[in-house]
Amino acid sequence: MTLKSHLELGYVARAHGLRGEVAVRAFDPESETLDYVPRVLVRTRAGVERVLRIESVRPTPKETLVVFEAVQGRQDAEALVGATVLAFREDLEPPSEDEYFQGDLVGLTAVDESGNVLGRVEELWSTGEVPNLVIRAEGKEELVVPFADDFVSTVDIPGGRLVVKPPEYLEAEGDEREGSED
Repeated sequence: MTLKSHLELGYVARAHGLRGEVAVRAFDPESETLDYVPRVLVRTRAGVERVLRIESVRPTPKETLVVFEAVQGRQDAEALVGATVLAFREDLEPPSEDEYFQGDLVGLTAVDESGNVLGRVEELWSTGEVPNLVIRAEGKEELVVPFADDFVSTVDIPGGRLVVKPPEYLEAEGDEREGSED
């Protein structure tokens, strides 16, 4: 699996003020990436991509207010609402050993400890202390697995897969269903 040259950070949630500032909502609420990258790639809903240099950043509790050099006024800012904001991998410090960019996890094939394919990581939800991997496969129930050592034993980004142990409550539900068929 080839590493992506850009990693999704979040999206432009709204225009802010009259001078072209935008509010970027990060997919990882703890991310401080916008504080130190010099530029981003912005992909509009229509698929149009633009490289925008960051002029200034102001964090708020829910989002980050960003001024891009080429965005002049509210109309320009409103045209970016809904656009995905991506960082250039080359502008980021590489993750430490046993750490991963969340964007690199999306697209990996999830297998159980026996090697059975459970599905593909389609998205991550950052709603608690650890992100949750959302694994989907056609014809199967969606699986949500915490990205923690107890549930994810192996991550092989170059090989395009990770080994997961579904949470106990899912296994318990499966046992109850099997017992109800008697």
